[in-house]
Amino acid sequence: MDFSLTQEQKIFRDTLYRFGRDEIAPLCEEADLRGEFSFDIWNRLGEMGVLGLPLPEKYGGAGADIVTCCLAGEALGHAGVDGGSLLAWGAHTYLCACNILDFGNDEQRQKYLPRLATGEWIGCMGLTEPGSGSDAASMRTTATRKGDSYILNGSKTFITNAPVADLFVVFANVDRSRKHEGITAFIIEKGTPGLSTGKPFHKMGCRCSSTSEVFLEDCEVPQENVLGGEGGGWLIALSGVEWDRCTLLSPMLGAAINNLDSCARYANDRHQFGRPIREFQAIQHRIADMKVFIEAARLAIFRVASAKDNGTMLNPLQAAVSKVYAGDRGFEMASEAVQVFGGYGFMHEYPVERNFRDSKLAAIGGGTSDIMRMIVSRIMLMQ
Repeated sequence: MDFSLTQEQKIFRDTLYRFGRDEIAPLCEEADLRGEFSFDIWNRLGEMGVLGLPLPEKYGGAGADIVTCCLAGEALGHAGVDGGSLLAWGAHTYLCACNILDFGNDEQRQKYLPRLATGEWIGCMGLTEPGSGSDAASMRTTATRKGDSYILNGSKTFITNAPVADLFVVFANVDRSRKHEGITAFIIEKGTPGLSTGKPFHKMGCRCSSTSEVFLEDCEVPQENVLGGEGGGWLIALSGVEWDRCTLLSPMLGAAINNLDSCARYANDRHQFGRPIREFQAIQHRIADMKVFIEAARLAIFRVASAKDNGTMLNPLQAAVSKVYAGDRGFEMASEAVQVFGGYGFMHEYPVERNFRDSKLAAIGGGTSDIMRMIVSRIMLMQ
């Protein structure tokens, strides 16, 4: 397998890294302290073309392949852009816009994708419910047919971008007795009667992504806003979470590189007992472990991205392997970065502190590490 990059991809990654370092990263500390979605950061991502990166040019996007999208996430995370802003980007682009691109009809694509590509509209995806996270097939949100419309009732929770979203891709069940075969996806615009959102959650990490509940109370959605056909929602949901397991992991990979760079500089500059701490074996081993993790995680993440580029729409085994490794081991490495900095690593003004808090979500969102292990074991034991 050849994961070498083209010259164009290398230039793109380097350009985006410098842009993120110079234009966005300086805004992140204050935004994280406030724990609020930053429209300033959002607009800068839009100006750089990041928000529509994988969308075709005819819809205002860049037509980038999935490997390039992962490079973008890695570059911005490496540049020091906070995990919350990058999570907001991922939910908007990959979980909302790409689902409309992949499963929508021409009319839906023409209507919504140009506004999503520029960031004029912010998108989100509503799958998780208070009583069904990993067990998404047991969702209780219902969609009842009424003439040429559907009446949706239920609630969603932990929905990234919901408080600021203009467009929602929401999943509901047209027949709960059919479980996953009854799940259907709907496109709902902000302001639709019966659609509302709760107060933003106060989170441990990824604080610049605005997250809340979504409520549906006799929310009437026209049949033309069904995405992928009645009963087609389960495939859309699976495709969406697989984006989670490659493109949405790449910013975390970038943050790990940012941590490694920070730790290497600190180990050279910090002196204890009359010598730089880089000379202590405990510090050396931590630096080495970070580098090993980065190289292994990059291979795992880009393997899934490459497979998707080559036409493998769903790749559950490799996607699960990638996510459980990057999620669990990434959190451990983020903790080690804090340890290298000692007491300073516990202070907010050092990026390793924010990266540590942000890194925990990788083992939870888009399928917990326990669910990933279940997927891997089931597939292996069926062989």
